[in-house]
Amino acid sequence: MSHIVVIGSGIAGLTTALRLAGRHEVTVVTKGRLGESNTALAQGGIAGVLSDDDTVESHIADTLEAGAGLGDASAVRLLCTEGPERILELAAAGVAFDCDESGRWARGLEGAHSIPRILHAGGDATGGVIVEALTKALGAAVDVGTIRLLEHTMLADLVTSPADGIGGDAIGEGAGGEREVTGVGLLRDGTREFLAGDAVVVATGGAGQLYGHTTNPTGATGDGLAAALRAGADVADMEFYQFHPTALAGSGFLVSEAVRGAGAVLLDAGGNRFMPQVDRRGELAPRNVVALAIHRTMARQSGRPCYLDARSIPDVATHFPSITRGLAGHGFDPAVDLIPVTPAAHYFMGGVATDLDGRTSIGRLFAVGEVACTGVHGANRLASNSLLEGAVFGARAAAAIDADLEDTEIEADPVTEPAHGPARRPDPIPASAIPRDELQALAWAHLGVERDEQGLRRMLDHLGEGERTGPCAADDPTPGALAERIETANLALIAGSIASHALARQESRGAHTRSDSPAPTTALLQEAASC
Repeated sequence: MSHIVVIGSGIAGLTTALRLAGRHEVTVVTKGRLGESNTALAQGGIAGVLSDDDTVESHIADTLEAGAGLGDASAVRLLCTEGPERILELAAAGVAFDCDESGRWARGLEGAHSIPRILHAGGDATGGVIVEALTKALGAAVDVGTIRLLEHTMLADLVTSPADGIGGDAIGEGAGGEREVTGVGLLRDGTREFLAGDAVVVATGGAGQLYGHTTNPTGATGDGLAAALRAGADVADMEFYQFHPTALAGSGFLVSEAVRGAGAVLLDAGGNRFMPQVDRRGELAPRNVVALAIHRTMARQSGRPCYLDARSIPDVATHFPSITRGLAGHGFDPAVDLIPVTPAAHYFMGGVATDLDGRTSIGRLFAVGEVACTGVHGANRLASNSLLEGAVFGARAAAAIDADLEDTEIEADPVTEPAHGPARRPDPIPASAIPRDELQALAWAHLGVERDEQGLRRMLDHLGEGERTGPCAADDPTPGALAERIETANLALIAGSIASHALARQESRGAHTRSDSPAPTTALLQEAASC
């Protein structure tokens, strides 16, 4: 029986692990407690065509349009055609989607969707409800021994060796294409350990902690993406980081796009609505359009935040209970108060380049969820497509692993049994000499909502000056300090990749706005989308 290591416990990692359990030995590794992830915090819903008045072709068109002409049409078609079945499977697993008065699943409208097709659970707690159902299923698998769970365990590095041709074809022609993964280096209780695997699935989520303003949890430090970069894996679309338009000013608390879908509007500091003058879709324009409009409006009003006005939404507390409770903790009531909002780093469209089944340029290494770049998001993610991507491509990766390892006789490493082998240290991870808070401030200034050549080169210069080598534990060997040092090194490495990609793309496209370069014309975008 082959051993599969899955790193991460969001919707993508849990979906993959559960589908592999029973046919393979599966170990799930998660940095925090089981279920702690961006998925669990997702207030928005999951998009899918499940009604007669909607079509898959419409969902495909909306996704490609939001992606500003850079979405992979084949990947988008898979997402939208296979998505409904994955949603039905989530319901069968115990996810209770919200219903309307007729008893049918209620459908919401969010930015850049042409028709209401967003399903929610728990009002504004869709991700949490999904994670609860999947973690319950995973817990049952752990109880019966088909899955092993390692909590509070951090991915430090991917361990690779020259490829032997077993286990499917890696994609791409990069340096990683001649290698295959043999296991992972982990940090557990302050100790570096090696865990062997016949295949490794990276599902570690995003890297929002790179930025001083983010909606992401503290664990979102890009561990899987950085490990893949160090291992030589191909990456793509690194310049495209999505900034959510409406985070509560000063806190990063997310106010879901669904609130605007229900009728909330945006106001400047003088109380004037401005989005209708920016885009015909108003507050329901794609996220990059709304975020940039708020960013530029704030610049015109000396940095003061804009306001979200949800006072006209009937029973707003009933429809958005989690958001109402969160805002109350900061002294705001959406039924009576204007909510001060600003953009914040939210979702990474770029990541480890994969094929349509999650394979990367390194043999036996798979990537799913936000850490992966499947091509479905292009230059800008369509609202509520992220949970869908995790479910669809997690399932596809599991099927690909089954196919790649079918009839392949895997011999256990005589030195390191799959689950319990002795420690094997990978190469030391370089440490960043730039403190975390300084790195975050630099990223927000130069890799944020707007970029320019001068700022991008300045960012790269700062990162070059901050490079060091040597073991991460050189200054402080305590477990917490070592983990933080690895995380900061990860973020610095990712920052350099983002800056390099952003410097190379000398145009404004989707979530990548170059103030010193023009946006492509509508005609060019339409031509790209039709290709």
